[in-house]
Amino acid sequence: MTPQVLPPILDLAGVAVFALTGALLAARLRQTFVTMAFFALVTGVGGGSLRDMLLGAPAFWLRDPWVAPVIFATALIAWFTPRRWWEGELLEWADAAGLAAFSVLGAAKALGYGVAPVPAAVLGVVTGCIGGVARDVIAGEPSIIMRPELYVTAAALAAAVTVVGTLLQMPEGITWAIAWTAGFALRGAAIRFRLALPAYREP
Repeated sequence: MTPQVLPPILDLAGVAVFALTGALLAARLRQTFVTMAFFALVTGVGGGSLRDMLLGAPAFWLRDPWVAPVIFATALIAWFTPRRWWEGELLEWADAAGLAAFSVLGAAKALGYGVAPVPAAVLGVVTGCIGGVARDVIAGEPSIIMRPELYVTAAALAAAVTVVGTLLQMPEGITWAIAWTAGFALRGAAIRFRLALPAYREP
């Protein structure tokens, strides 16, 4: 029997936010609606699909009849709204929200499947980052994880807070809210102030 560890609405919310980043990137590149919908799909389900594959769980979006409609509705919103609404840093802020959400969801679901704390946190990071990586690779854009400002670190913070809160037996909703806020805030600070870890330098 597969454990039910996450309310479906949380997976849908994470999917919608990440799907929006895929659709907005396609809009920025002036692609067709079909391409926009494809970008939204790949970005929206990429991290969760890898998460479920590693856990040996059924792919969440194949079992939930709402995932695909939410993704395509998100693509329609991006298609029919003025492009000026999405200009500036909105793509990065939407990506930050999706990154934090999927990092929390990945870690929480891994713990629900009995994964040890450290691997569960690692899976949270992978879940949060893969959708954005796939989106950028398909678009031929420099991968977001290769930028100098904090990105993977923000995912790690969100996943780690999720694991620690769960180990401390805090209420799930409170744990997930704090973890998402921490990851989103760190990524937001990196966007605003260009925070970065020191790069490797040859001695």
